[in-house]
Amino acid sequence: MAEERLIRKYANRRLYDARDSRHVTLDDLRKLIAGGERIKVVDDRSGEDLTRSILLQIIASQEQFGTPVLSTPLLEAIIRFYGNPIQQMLTAYLERSIGGLLRQQTVMQAEMAKVLETPMAPLAEMTRQNMEMWAKMQASMLSAFGPGGAGNAGAADADKPAGPAPGKRRG
Repeated sequence: MAEERLIRKYANRRLYDARDSRHVTLDDLRKLIAGGERIKVVDDRSGEDLTRSILLQIIASQEQFGTPVLSTPLLEAIIRFYGNPIQQMLTAYLERSIGGLLRQQTVMQAEMAKVLETPMAPLAEMTRQNMEMWAKMQASMLSAFGPGGAGNAGAADADKPAGPAPGKRRG
């Protein structure tokens, strides 16, 4: 997995990206995370890991101002799990579920990218199959009229006279 990007939190509550040497906002961190970056936020003076706290702030901000992911009943249910003997099981379940969703999203995006690269591919395949059927049908029809085919028997009989030779009478 990618190396964590170090973010320092100063006493004035400003966040500083050590890699890019610049101050950042919670929204900047949200964009980094959405882009696949991993972050680690530490208090500049004490070195205390503040990552969870900052991540929760980002989530709270998104839930308040954006389209919420976590419904009120879901939040209530999560709160009920705190201190519950199966709290660890819920954590593992949620991590696996989110991981599965992310994998499905990646597969779906790859499939959509293929379709967008060649939007005419399904139509081209259908056309190829239709041309194959047409060629087989033509070959079948032509073989019926070709040498030794069933349609040739009628043509060979046309060369023979249908009745007695002209000028001869039947007796």
